[in-house]
Amino acid sequence: MSTNAKLLRFGALAVVVGAGLYLALPRSEAPRASAADPNYFAFVPSMIGTRPDGDVRQTAADKLTVNAELAYLFDYYLAGLGEKPLEAIRVEIGRELDRRLSAAPAAEAKRLLDAYLAYKRALVDVERGLPATPDLAQGARRRLEAMQRLRRSYFSDAEAEGLFSASDAYDLDAVARLEINADKSLTDAQRKERIAALDARLPQQLRDERDAPAKVLKLEEVVAKAREQGMGDNEIYRMRAAALSPEAAARLADVDREEADWHSRIASYLAQRQQLAGASDPAALQKLRDAIFSADEQKRLAAYE
Repeated sequence: MSTNAKLLRFGALAVVVGAGLYLALPRSEAPRASAADPNYFAFVPSMIGTRPDGDVRQTAADKLTVNAELAYLFDYYLAGLGEKPLEAIRVEIGRELDRRLSAAPAAEAKRLLDAYLAYKRALVDVERGLPATPDLAQGARRRLEAMQRLRRSYFSDAEAEGLFSASDAYDLDAVARLEINADKSLTDAQRKERIAALDARLPQQLRDERDAPAKVLKLEEVVAKAREQGMGDNEIYRMRAAALSPEAAARLADVDREEADWHSRIASYLAQRQQLAGASDPAALQKLRDAIFSADEQKRLAAYE
């Protein structure tokens, strides 16, 4: 199965959630393709039913608007790594920019894309060079500060502010919470008071994004219990739509179907593998795998064999 697992878009303290749950998060959810997009096609299987994220815009003066939406567009396609090579992703982002922008803003956006990719590659080496520390808060702050320093080599101050200020705000809040929780000099009352102060300063959009994973996880616990009690797919959809949105409910229903199909194929594969007379023959096993799974899906089989 082509998983839709993606990292949340925040750097120093990125929270990883399951594929289906991630897809239900309000900010991160890619919008559904509509009838107004007749020529849209899914770039990779995991993007079926969506259209590219990021409300990329240009000004009346034919200038590119450099903000977080541009980074969202880049990240939407970069989530396809593993299903497509990086160069193919870079080319497709360029095509999408050409579709949305006039020539000059598109060229500027492509320049920023190249800088963004170079920055991401360099960040891997920077992270490897960070000193190990058992202090989670200290490690997160060091990583965030290293990211901000590194950006100066690839972006102007205005570009970095536009692309990363939203994720930095989230990260700084997350690091501050880690530091408060790790401060043994604080009493419980003082700790709660400082956390409450952070909550009060957090913009509503970031507050919603922060709370979204827990909200969806809690909902899915309720869904699991409801299924055990015999609730059907239509009722589950209505429950999710009421708690999240109709679009999020539809995405989660898609994930349910993907997971059911995946587990069905796994069961079929294991049964056929057991019955296969030449189960020790690598060629015979590979032929069976190829008949049931794609090349990317086969990378997951080791967990079941």
